[in-house]
Amino acid sequence: MTLQSPVVQKVDSAVRKVIGSGPAVLAISGGLDSMVLLESASRAAADITVATFDHGTGVFAEESVKLVARRASELGLACVIGRAARTPARESDWRSARMAFLKDVADRECRVIATAHNRDDQVETVFMRILREAGPRGLSGLFADSLILRPLLEFSRVELTDYVRTQALVFLEDPSNSNRAHMRNRVRHDLLPAIRQVQPDIDDQLLDIARKSTQWRREMDKLVEKLGADRPEKGELRVERDRLRKYDASSLRVIWPVLAARASVVMDRRGTHRAAEFTINGMTGGSIQLSGGVEILMRRDHLLLRRWQPQK
Repeated sequence: MTLQSPVVQKVDSAVRKVIGSGPAVLAISGGLDSMVLLESASRAAADITVATFDHGTGVFAEESVKLVARRASELGLACVIGRAARTPARESDWRSARMAFLKDVADRECRVIATAHNRDDQVETVFMRILREAGPRGLSGLFADSLILRPLLEFSRVELTDYVRTQALVFLEDPSNSNRAHMRNRVRHDLLPAIRQVQPDIDDQLLDIARKSTQWRREMDKLVEKLGADRPEKGELRVERDRLRKYDASSLRVIWPVLAARASVVMDRRGTHRAAEFTINGMTGGSIQLSGGVEILMRRDHLLLRRWQPQK
């Protein structure tokens, strides 16, 4: 008989509250966090599908998929397995392929995606974004409003380890998690532990920054809503010039990333500054290209942000 420790009760309660009775698709990798999500959700939700992805990176990826499929079967849950079309060259490539797979499963089955991101993941994400000089919008990290459910976000990795121990769960530790070639691993294993030695409350400080940033994002979304921007095509956004005319450069540098996000475009710091300057000083018929294959065109009565289209 497994023990019902306080953390098990708290996790199960949180998962039940966030996922409810489904329908949801669980993103399960076979790692510690995701196996906690699988176990807890199997008790809480009546309508869930398990999705696991073979990144094509070798034996570990294959064994992880087998573990997830086996445990899903034991729990009486359907399991969908995806496989990379080719071996990804970079970590970001397999993450993108995995997310595309999850979205496909969710769309086909009319479900929401639930992931096993935890409190430590959020701390690391915010810290890395500070290192990369992300703007206030980016500092919300995993707290940002999203269609993806993250029921474990309030729990630390230590708490989830306790859940695994008391429930005797089987999981696989990804060997790449110790590879210092990945920035997140250097942050996790080296930088943050060193900072905690001199600043014990650094985690709470980073989470506070993220919460304030999340509130700021919501307020900015309300402001931008009043600008009346529309999306004539996928990946495009159009806003009337008169609506932006009253704002100075510093205000536009805040507004443009929010506008761009509505077209699923992430605007970096340099692009934000260039967009603000172009809005004020650009001429009708002019355009600027930004990083990420994006351009902004100035029409007679509106500005159009879209994926860059080369001249024919």
